[in-house]
Amino acid sequence: MGSNTLVEADIWTVAQTEQGNVILVRPKHAMVAVPVFVGALEAQSILIGLGKVDMPRPLTHDLMLSVLSSLGAALLRIEIYDLKEGTFFARLIVESAQGELIFDARPSDAMALAVRCNAGVYIAESIIEDVGVPVDMIRDASQERADTTGEAEGAAGITGAGLSGGEAFSLEPAAALGEGERLRLQQELDRAIADENYELAAALRDRLKELDS
Repeated sequence: MGSNTLVEADIWTVAQTEQGNVILVRPKHAMVAVPVFVGALEAQSILIGLGKVDMPRPLTHDLMLSVLSSLGAALLRIEIYDLKEGTFFARLIVESAQGELIFDARPSDAMALAVRCNAGVYIAESIIEDVGVPVDMIRDASQERADTTGEAEGAAGITGAGLSGGEAFSLEPAAALGEGERLRLQQELDRAIADENYELAAALRDRLKELDS
């Protein structure tokens, strides 16, 4: 049984698997990464934060940070502290005039906020021990894929033990997803425009420009 001790980590990369979008959280100085599955919109928001993309209008996570700042508060760190039946639990640690405040949050929202303001990211050792994936597995699979398919270095695939039921999974870093990723983003962009969700459309358009460049 792992401990509930929290260790500092980095949001290493955003990836795609057969099961959906995943954020790889890597404890500092560790040789494992923890996959946290998130929705497509949440993954896009985290990508925008990681890329420091300037949006014409604030997205939800930008708005929340603006509200905190206006109230004289700031996000100190996020903590991914538990994993129960496949669900991760996280909290926000906010500094305010009343002292430190703690808010329950989805890990995806917590990470989207953290990458925007460079807040600390912490994860429980018990989670790392339970579902951590060896970094060497990611790198080895990436090199093998590049050697056998001629794809750009870093277009990684992982095949190994899954997170539940021993299922296999593959990871492809978002920076090198290629035409499949571009098609998916274009479809989401078309839907956002049809729904008149112009803030999301602007974010997706920026991401497409990044891929094209």
